[in-house]
Amino acid sequence: MSLADTLRRSLAAPAAEPPVAGDLPDLRARAGTPAAVLIAITDRKEPGLLLTVRREHMRTHAGQIAFAGGRVDPGEDSIAAALREANEELGLEPSAVELVGRLDDYRTVTGYVIAPVIGVIAPNLPLSPHEQEVADWFEAPLAYLLDPSNQKLETAVFAGAERRYWQIEWNGRRIWGATAAMLVNLSRRLQWA
Repeated sequence: MSLADTLRRSLAAPAAEPPVAGDLPDLRARAGTPAAVLIAITDRKEPGLLLTVRREHMRTHAGQIAFAGGRVDPGEDSIAAALREANEELGLEPSAVELVGRLDDYRTVTGYVIAPVIGVIAPNLPLSPHEQEVADWFEAPLAYLLDPSNQKLETAVFAGAERRYWQIEWNGRRIWGATAAMLVNLSRRLQWA
């Protein structure tokens, strides 16, 4: 069975736990701007997952690790937006992505309703990051990212209130916030072992 078929089968099964709906409950209720990200999984014996590092000068989420993604443009659906953004940010051709499915929407404190779109790509594709938006990109092991023992629930004070957020440390890199929460949701849906 192909990796894409294995992922589809896993997505069709009930989740192990309810999904993380979003950031702070009082703020996520106001989120309304549609956005999409591509969760690009590499088709290899030990699958990996592509992540980007945003440039330090970016208006939002500067320097953070994220999936390729952004706003849904008028006339687009979430799949088209995720594929367009991955092409713009990484030079990943839409035709190189075998679509698998999507996760539940994730709502952020910054007002976005993010549709995580899952796709499988060939390993070692020649990617070319957008030099104005992407400082770096890397592939992390899917099994590591989806292992609940590597997913830590942390706390911090935000807007005068204590906030809980997910964080995953891998190879000296800190994956946190919405990206980590969507990885937790992926883990709960796939129950990868």
